Amino acid sequence: MYIREWRGRAKQSEAKRYPAYFREEIISQLRGAPGFQGGYLSQREVGDQVEFLVLTRWKTMEAIREFTGSAAEHAVIDPGAMATLVDYDHAVQHYEVLEELQIRV
Repeated sequence: MYIREWRGRAKQSEAKRYPAYFREEIISQLRGAPGFQGGYLSQREVGDQVEFLVLTRWKTMEAIREFTGSAAEHAVIDPGAMATLVDYDHAVQHYEVLEELQIRV
């Protein structure tokens, strides 16, 4: 399994727009991608901005390349998402998962 990491930033006054867009548009796009296995949307305040961290889980690097095209290190950002942000990473990071820890209650 692989983790794909990406970050984007919004003005604090506009910070609700990206999570709303993520829920309404991006989740359905990701769910339809072969090899997609889930993910997380997180946020933190950084000065006068809110930074969003998106971590997605993928079965293989081949699945990521199928989603992104041949340049897997490039961020895939649609115009609607761009409109909600003031800045975003143009490149992403990939990590191979070596261990997964789950606690069952």
